[in-house]
Amino acid sequence: MAQTPRLAVGDKAPAFSLPDADGNTVQLSDFKGRKVIVYFYPAASTPGCTKQACDFRDSLAELNEAGLDVIGISPDKPEKLAKFRDAEGLTFPLLSDPEKKVLTAWGAFGEKSMYGKTVQGVIRSTFLVDESGNIEVAQYNVKAAHTKTKIQKYIELVKP
Repeated sequence: MAQTPRLAVGDKAPAFSLPDADGNTVQLSDFKGRKVIVYFYPAASTPGCTKQACDFRDSLAELNEAGLDVIGISPDKPEKLAKFRDAEGLTFPLLSDPEKKVLTAWGAFGEKSMYGKTVQGVIRSTFLVDESGNIEVAQYNVKAAHTKTKIQKYIELVKP
Protein backbone atom coordinates (compact mmCIF):
# COMPACT_ATOMS: atom_id res chain seq x y z
CA MET A 1 0.00 0.00 0.00
CA ALA A 2 1.38 3.36 -0.99
CA GLN A 3 1.28 6.45 1.18
CA THR A 4 -0.79 9.28 -0.28
CA PRO A 5 1.02 12.60 -0.81
CA ARG A 6 0.84 14.92 2.19
CA LEU A 7 0.08 18.64 2.14
CA ALA A 8 2.56 21.05 3.66
CA VAL A 9 2.47 24.61 4.94
CA GLY A 10 2.23 27.01 1.99
CA ASP A 11 0.53 24.52 -0.35
CA LYS A 12 -2.70 25.53 -2.06
CA ALA A 13 -5.57 23.75 -0.29
CA PRO A 14 -7.23 21.34 -2.74
CA ALA A 15 -10.64 22.65 -3.76
CA PHE A 16 -13.69 20.62 -2.87
CA SER A 17 -17.43 20.59 -3.38
CA LEU A 18 -19.21 18.08 -1.12
CA PRO A 19 -22.72 17.53 0.27
CA ASP A 20 -23.35 18.41 3.90
CA ALA A 21 -25.59 16.51 6.32
CA ASP A 22 -28.68 17.97 4.61
CA GLY A 23 -27.46 17.32 1.06
CA ASN A 24 -26.54 20.97 0.40
CA THR A 25 -23.30 21.56 -1.50
CA VAL A 26 -20.48 23.19 0.46
CA GLN A 27 -17.30 24.31 -1.25
CA LEU A 28 -13.98 25.38 0.21
CA SER A 29 -14.32 28.55 -1.88
CA ASP A 30 -17.40 29.46 0.22
CA PHE A 31 -14.91 30.33 2.98
CA LYS A 32 -12.60 32.54 0.89
CA GLY A 33 -11.60 35.60 2.91
CA ARG A 34 -11.86 33.69 6.21
CA LYS A 35 -9.60 31.23 7.95
CA VAL A 36 -11.08 27.75 8.21
CA ILE A 37 -10.14 24.61 10.10
CA VAL A 38 -10.76 21.59 7.90
CA TYR A 39 -10.58 18.33 9.80
CA PHE A 40 -10.91 14.77 8.54
CA TYR A 41 -12.23 12.00 10.77
CA PRO A 42 -12.90 8.28 10.20
CA ALA A 43 -16.55 7.76 11.22
CA ALA A 44 -19.42 9.70 12.75
CA SER A 45 -20.76 8.56 16.11
CA THR A 46 -17.64 6.63 17.13
CA PRO A 47 -16.05 7.54 20.49
CA GLY A 48 -12.95 9.38 19.21
CA CYS A 49 -14.78 11.17 16.43
CA THR A 50 -17.56 12.20 18.81
CA LYS A 51 -15.04 13.61 21.30
CA GLN A 52 -13.27 15.52 18.54
CA ALA A 53 -16.50 16.95 17.09
CA CYS A 54 -17.82 17.92 20.54
CA ASP A 55 -14.54 19.70 21.37
CA PHE A 56 -14.94 21.77 18.19
CA ARG A 57 -18.64 22.36 19.06
CA ASP A 58 -17.79 23.48 22.59
CA SER A 59 -15.12 25.88 21.30
CA LEU A 60 -17.00 27.12 18.23
CA ALA A 61 -17.99 30.53 19.62
CA GLU A 62 -14.39 31.21 20.64
CA LEU A 63 -13.11 29.96 17.27
CA ASN A 64 -15.61 32.10 15.34
CA GLU A 65 -14.71 35.11 17.49
CA ALA A 66 -11.07 34.58 16.48
CA GLY A 67 -12.14 34.53 12.81
CA LEU A 68 -12.01 30.75 12.38
CA ASP A 69 -14.68 28.56 10.81
CA VAL A 70 -14.76 24.75 11.13
CA ILE A 71 -15.59 22.01 8.62
CA GLY A 72 -15.54 18.28 9.38
CA ILE A 73 -15.19 15.75 6.54
CA SER A 74 -15.64 11.97 6.68
CA PRO A 75 -16.59 9.18 4.26
CA ASP A 76 -20.02 8.89 5.95
CA LYS A 77 -23.18 9.42 3.91
CA PRO A 78 -25.22 12.62 4.59
CA GLU A 79 -27.93 10.67 6.44
CA LYS A 80 -25.41 9.36 8.99
CA LEU A 81 -23.91 12.83 9.33
CA ALA A 82 -27.36 14.31 10.01
CA LYS A 83 -27.96 11.79 12.81
CA PHE A 84 -24.52 12.54 14.27
CA ARG A 85 -25.07 16.31 14.04
CA ASP A 86 -28.49 16.10 15.67
CA ALA A 87 -27.41 13.68 18.42
CA GLU A 88 -24.42 15.83 19.40
CA GLY A 89 -25.86 19.31 18.69
CA LEU A 90 -23.15 20.14 16.14
CA THR A 91 -23.52 23.53 14.47
CA PHE A 92 -20.69 23.50 11.93
CA PRO A 93 -20.78 21.78 8.52
CA LEU A 94 -20.14 18.03 8.35
CA LEU A 95 -19.36 17.01 4.79
CA SER A 96 -19.71 13.63 3.10
CA ASP A 97 -16.91 12.17 0.95
CA PRO A 98 -17.89 8.50 0.44
CA GLU A 99 -15.69 8.18 -2.68
CA LYS A 100 -12.76 9.50 -0.57
CA LYS A 101 -11.60 11.79 -3.39
CA VAL A 102 -11.22 14.84 -1.14
CA LEU A 103 -9.74 12.75 1.67
CA THR A 104 -7.14 11.44 -0.78
CA ALA A 105 -6.41 14.88 -2.30
CA TRP A 106 -5.67 16.21 1.20
CA GLY A 107 -3.52 13.18 2.12
CA ALA A 108 -6.07 12.12 4.74
CA PHE A 109 -6.75 8.68 3.30
CA GLY A 110 -4.15 5.97 2.90
CA GLU A 111 -1.87 3.71 4.81
CA LYS A 112 -2.07 3.88 8.58
CA SER A 113 -1.32 1.71 11.55
CA MET A 114 -4.30 0.39 13.48
CA TYR A 115 -3.94 -2.03 16.39
CA GLY A 116 -0.45 -2.92 15.17
CA LYS A 117 -1.53 -3.67 11.60
CA THR A 118 -1.05 -1.59 8.47
CA VAL A 119 -4.42 -0.83 6.89
CA GLN A 120 -5.97 1.57 4.38
CA GLY A 121 -8.23 4.12 6.02
CA VAL A 122 -8.95 7.68 7.04
CA ILE A 123 -5.95 9.37 8.62
CA ARG A 124 -7.30 11.72 11.30
CA SER A 125 -5.95 15.07 10.08
CA THR A 126 -6.47 18.76 10.78
CA PHE A 127 -5.60 21.75 8.60
CA LEU A 128 -5.79 25.49 9.01
CA VAL A 129 -6.50 27.15 5.67
CA ASP A 130 -5.80 30.89 5.39
CA GLU A 131 -7.99 33.56 3.79
CA SER A 132 -6.36 32.98 0.39
CA GLY A 133 -6.88 29.22 0.41
CA ASN A 134 -3.35 28.20 1.38
CA ILE A 135 -2.39 25.66 4.04
CA GLU A 136 -1.21 27.47 7.18
CA VAL A 137 -1.07 24.37 9.43
CA ALA A 138 -1.07 20.70 8.32
CA GLN A 139 -1.30 17.97 10.96
CA TYR A 140 -1.62 14.26 10.25
CA ASN A 141 -2.30 11.37 12.64
CA VAL A 142 -3.79 13.72 15.22
CA LYS A 143 -5.23 12.28 18.42
CA ALA A 144 -8.89 13.04 19.15
CA ALA A 145 -8.01 13.39 22.83
CA HIS A 146 -5.75 16.37 22.04
CA THR A 147 -8.35 18.41 20.13
CA LYS A 148 -8.96 20.97 22.93
CA THR A 149 -5.23 21.76 23.16
CA LYS A 150 -4.94 22.09 19.38
CA ILE A 151 -7.96 24.42 19.26
CA GLN A 152 -6.30 26.76 21.76
CA LYS A 153 -3.14 26.76 19.62
CA TYR A 154 -5.15 27.70 16.50
CA ILE A 155 -6.79 30.57 18.37
CA GLU A 156 -3.43 31.82 19.67
CA LEU A 157 -1.97 31.51 16.16
CA VAL A 158 -4.58 33.82 14.60
CA LYS A 159 -4.76 36.42 17.38
CA PRO A 160 -3.30 39.76 16.28
